[in-house]
Amino acid sequence: MTSEENTGIPKQSKGDMLHATMKAALSVVPGVGGPAVELFQYLVQPPLEKRREEWMRDVGERLSALSDAQRVDIDKLQSNAQFVSVVLQATQSAMKTHLQEKKAALRNAVLNVATGLAPDETIQHLLLNFIDELSPMHLRILRIFHAPSVPPGMSMGGLLHVLEYNIAELRGHEELTRQLWRDLYARG
Repeated sequence: MTSEENTGIPKQSKGDMLHATMKAALSVVPGVGGPAVELFQYLVQPPLEKRREEWMRDVGERLSALSDAQRVDIDKLQSNAQFVSVVLQATQSAMKTHLQEKKAALRNAVLNVATGLAPDETIQHLLLNFIDELSPMHLRILRIFHAPSVPPGMSMGGLLHVLEYNIAELRGHEELTRQLWRDLYARG
């Protein structure tokens, strides 16, 4: 474990490094550097701040509702190291996406820890990473296989038939469907 992991200091993401690299690259362009950096900041900074505010508001409102329903004790969450770690990891992932399905999955992970319904910390870490790495279609497939609908008249059949029956967007896209399944299968 690195010293960063021991202290709980969040590591810089690839997006952070790309942002810094872009600013540095733009700043060295003669005659354009300063204004280009400012334009880059103007274009990127406000959407990031908006994402962060929306994420924090959404999670905060749901935690407040759980507190009102006496399902969580907000004061105890502040000293819950597992909760704080999950919030940091989920927030970093939420900042990197505009996809609502992924944000909802991340939010649910945070709320599960808050209510004591989270899986083992190792599994939880893996799941948060999966949400970060996978597409919303991957998440849809996982939901379907939690309780699949089987095509009428199908007594035996393949995975592709079940997925195409449940997800219209996959019909006629056999290679994509196989790749999505391979991604999930590889992650166990």
